[in-house]
Amino acid sequence: MSRVQIQTVAADATDQRLDRWLRRMFPQLTQGRIEKMCRKGELRVDGGRAKPATRLITGQQVRIPPLPDQNAPQATQARITDADAKMIRACVIYRDDHIIALNKPCGLPVQGGSKQARHVDGLTEALRFDMDEKPRLVHRLDKDTSGVLLLARTRLAAKGLTAAFRHRNTRKIYWAAVAGVPNPHKGIIKYGLVKAPGHGKSGEGEKMLCLHPRDVEATYGAKHATTYYAVIEAAAPRTAWVALMPVTGRTHQLRAHMAELGHPIVGDGKYGGSGQENLGDGWGAQLGGDISRKLHLHARSLMIEHPETRAILHLTAPLPKHMADTWAMFQWSGPDAPDDPFEDIT
Repeated sequence: MSRVQIQTVAADATDQRLDRWLRRMFPQLTQGRIEKMCRKGELRVDGGRAKPATRLITGQQVRIPPLPDQNAPQATQARITDADAKMIRACVIYRDDHIIALNKPCGLPVQGGSKQARHVDGLTEALRFDMDEKPRLVHRLDKDTSGVLLLARTRLAAKGLTAAFRHRNTRKIYWAAVAGVPNPHKGIIKYGLVKAPGHGKSGEGEKMLCLHPRDVEATYGAKHATTYYAVIEAAAPRTAWVALMPVTGRTHQLRAHMAELGHPIVGDGKYGGSGQENLGDGWGAQLGGDISRKLHLHARSLMIEHPETRAILHLTAPLPKHMADTWAMFQWSGPDAPDDPFEDIT
């Protein structure tokens, strides 16, 4: 074990997330270990408690508690199996010398935790290809959300992409199947979001609660959130295919917003209410029959400026099998959908 260390943030690390900065300096650290150190207050920035997502500033002093020897064997760092390496490489939908885009599978977490041993971040070693270092995450998707996920292949690309996501210089469009048919067919949702109280697997703290925009400023921990939605096709009154465009990027934003409208996303056991069966009135996240019980939420496309060439990239990910099967059942045709249902919104 090392001793307590005080590290000064260098100029090339400014605006970097604390967890990514730590893992670059100490490769033996897992994401779960970093989150635990933050929860216990062992990891401090300029003497104050910090979160894994805290952005660092040049000159700040980071207190790092004793860490395991970098050369010591790490039981949690399992070798990537050939099957997992083949799987994650098959997810690549775009690659150049600066970035990689994946079509992340439903059910695969982006980062690990105390109970997540298999995740995208842990599989990036298999995505080095011809580079000296493995790619870095620059944003996230929920475990059960599939679709476009970007990774940076260089530190400079990571800085540019992270800034683009932070400053909302991106255009993300999701596809979802929802219970019932939203009316009107196109609109904007501006409910704020706040983490619910309670802890544990069945605790309310696992969810986000919606707030009227006027109550956000007066509610501790609440944040403004904005989502555009548009119905592409309906199988009235049971379900509809909707496009969703988040302006902000809050935890569970799309899921909580659609549930607040009374049209939870199909397969969403967390936000679909206590009665999961869809009775045709808009509520109930399970359609029954041969429809999969998996979450029907997919990051369909991402438009972003390339960090090196400055060209606009438009990345598109095919639907996962369980959603493609649902689309086929309702005779919804992906090629018939507009590339951007929100093109009139800048």
